Amino acid sequence: MSTEKHTALYDWHVAHGAKIVPFAGYAMPVQYAEGIVKEHLWTREHAGLFDVSHMGQLTISGADVATSLERLLPVDLQGLEVNQQRYALLMNAQGGIDDDLMLTRRANDFYVVVNAACKDADFAKLQAGLPDCTVEWWPECALLALQGPEAVEVLAAIEPKVRDLTFMHGGAFTLLGAECWVSRSGYTGEDGYEISVPNSNAAAFADALCSDARVKPIGLGARDSLRLEAGLCLYGNDIDTTTSPIEASLIWAIQKVRRPGGERAGGYPGADIVARHIEAGVSRKRVGFSIEGRAPVRAHTDVYHNGEKVGTITSGGFGATVNAPVAMGYVRTDLAAVGTKLTAKVRDKDVPIEIVAMPFVRKDYKK
Repeated sequence: MSTEKHTALYDWHVAHGAKIVPFAGYAMPVQYAEGIVKEHLWTREHAGLFDVSHMGQLTISGADVATSLERLLPVDLQGLEVNQQRYALLMNAQGGIDDDLMLTRRANDFYVVVNAACKDADFAKLQAGLPDCTVEWWPECALLALQGPEAVEVLAAIEPKVRDLTFMHGGAFTLLGAECWVSRSGYTGEDGYEISVPNSNAAAFADALCSDARVKPIGLGARDSLRLEAGLCLYGNDIDTTTSPIEASLIWAIQKVRRPGGERAGGYPGADIVARHIEAGVSRKRVGFSIEGRAPVRAHTDVYHNGEKVGTITSGGFGATVNAPVAMGYVRTDLAAVGTKLTAKVRDKDVPIEIVAMPFVRKDYKK
């Protein structure tokens, strides 16, 4: 008997012909009848609807909550405007990443979205690290992502004011009678929204969106290939508890005020190690790869230079937009320059690969 949890849209997915697979403890749609490649391309060209309700939604409130959160995250939260959103890394004492998450500063709290596989550990860590704050789950809400170049017009047909949101900003909206929290953000490299909607309204809301001919439901398979083309990390693959933000090429997620020499430098778990990595460098770096031929090179494939192992693929697949296999992973820093030619060992064969700049596709965000 299956022990996976169900999101509020599980029956909706089944009714729409989804192939259900276990993912992070949930029964989730990996694809629908048309398949991953067509779903991927539809999202790039029109609008795709994703159920991401398996992810954790919570709020953190309390006096001086931004200052308190900066003790756990190497992020400038005090400088955030109300309703501004920011990508953040939950750090550990070894300078590794316990999770990556999204925070939005609201009038009286921070709204936070964390990864499904990490959410219980994140909740415990946030509670323990923020004794003067209140950390509360949002179990009564589903989370949907509407992504693609036509996403804005689709949602604006329901509520025109969503057009006014700019990238990485959120706001409260009443959508089809439901009180929702909407952010202009996503995980595909496309413009679009992430919408927190009450569980009781989720199926009707999904029906309303998919009644628009520009929208189709999209599974987790295409979500993964879309984020890979966009050069976005998947926690557990491309970053984990042993990965430094500097190794992961995520220094942009540590604002200058929190870096060495900044006004509020350090003060979070592992800060001394991260500072050393910023100042002295690291031995490996996350990079993108183009692959010779048509066959994808998958995660955990070793990377070689002149017969010596120098890195590992952490994410790989077929990029339907670029019509070619793409990958990301880590290589020795002295070999991490764009244009470096290496090989990947696939079934005892050396497949030529080359380091290229990420993202593999142009991101289309409304700044």
